[in-house]
Amino acid sequence: MQQRWLTLLIGGILAYALLPFLAPVLMQLGYPQAAQWIYVPYKFTCHTYGFRSFYLFGEAFAYDRETFERLSGLNTRTASGLLAARDFQGNTRIGYKVALCQRDVAIYLAMGLNGLVYLRLRRRTQPIPWWLFIAVGLVPIAVDGVSQLISQPPFNLIPFRESTWLLRLITGGLLGTTLAWLVFPLLDGLLRD
Repeated sequence: MQQRWLTLLIGGILAYALLPFLAPVLMQLGYPQAAQWIYVPYKFTCHTYGFRSFYLFGEAFAYDRETFERLSGLNTRTASGLLAARDFQGNTRIGYKVALCQRDVAIYLAMGLNGLVYLRLRRRTQPIPWWLFIAVGLVPIAVDGVSQLISQPPFNLIPFRESTWLLRLITGGLLGTTLAWLVFPLLDGLLRD
């Protein structure tokens, strides 16, 4: 019973990470209404800004903020522009947006994939130490995310900084990996006891 529960949890995490890739496929196939069944709920869990998301079927897989602004015609430095960038789902030139931001894709995909590895090794593993989770999982994502946040309006506390898709993938992947090796063994141990 406990193995099935953990398998279902990991399967749910992987489904959550991969389902957003179906939205641009549905858009490309000409089913925009069906794609909304994916795009809309994910807006409740993720900012989904167009300049921090991946794209399928366009000129590139990811766009930096300036390129996104130029190609979409949106000014993301204003509140209304940010909302428009959140709602922007793409077009035939840029491609269609994945319904989850780059960092969240990395977090949940890393967590799910490491969960699959944990299922194979579960009898021989212990939770990683808290200090390792903090140092490798939390600190890099906090430095990248917070420095980006405080450099932009309304804060403007440091010179403007926008993270890159590669940094978002790395920091998200580190968090998802360390979270998996901390949480899955802890949950497993609780269920065994």
